[in-house]
Formats: sequence, C-alpha cells, structure tokens
Amino acid sequence: MTNRETPSPTSSSTGDDQDRPGEDLAALLERLLAQVPGRSQKDLAREADISYQTLNAWMNRTRGTSRIPPERLRAMVEVFRRWGVRTTPKEFFEAVGRPVPGPGRDEREARLLKLYRQLPEARQRALIKDAEAMLQVSRMS
Repeated sequence: MTNRETPSPTSSSTGDDQDRPGEDLAALLERLLAQVPGRSQKDLAREADISYQTLNAWMNRTRGTSRIPPERLRAMVEVFRRWGVRTTPKEFFEAVGRPVPGPGRDEREARLLKLYRQLPEARQRALIKDAEAMLQVSRMS
C-alpha cells in the first residue's frame, strides 16, 4: 500500500461529499476521530466490532486496507454517525480505493419498510401479494 498524502489544513471537516484527494483510510479516521473529543480508536474498534489491533494497524498504515469487508466500513460509518459526525460510506470506500457498492441489505430493508409504512393499508396488502407472487416466480426460474 502506498502512503497517500493527508488533506490540506484548508480541507473542510464537515464530512460532506467534498473531494479530499489523497485521503487514505488512516487520514480519514484521524480526521473524523478529531471531531469527537473524548472518543478513541479503542472506542471506535469496540463499537464497530473490529479488533483494536486491526484498527490500530490501519491507522498506522502497517496493514493494507484494500480487503476490508464492506460491512466493516459501513459499521465505522454508523459509529461516527451515532457520535454526531457527518460522514458517508462513499468517503470510506474511496479512502480504501474501492467503488462504493449499492446499499447494504439492512439499508435496503429499512428503505422498503419506510416506503411500506407510508402506503395506505389496502396498498400494503397489495404489495404483500405482489411480493409473494414475485417470490413464487423466482422459485420457478
């Protein structure tokens, strides 16, 4: 893994979608952790269900990041969001040099449930019937 440059001091630290050329995972994590005083690498590791040794190796650039499972990257995003830091999966995937995959299973299910709850009851029943029919068809093919 090559060591990429950290962002310039003028870079925004809001966690929005602004490009931060050259920001690798270590630089991203360092920037985001700086936004939550009182939180540490150990806190992040524990809450994201990552071993501290692994997270610390990523932070110290002694372990490659190209094979981090997408679920681990998304878990870190969720921890930072719970801590009040604005960040996106896009930032994390770009920091490890990978394209951002589509929404994870949990995100798709949450979106579907949100849409379902907005429908009138008759439409909810119709949607369930449609889903059951799609399942039947998929079992035949």
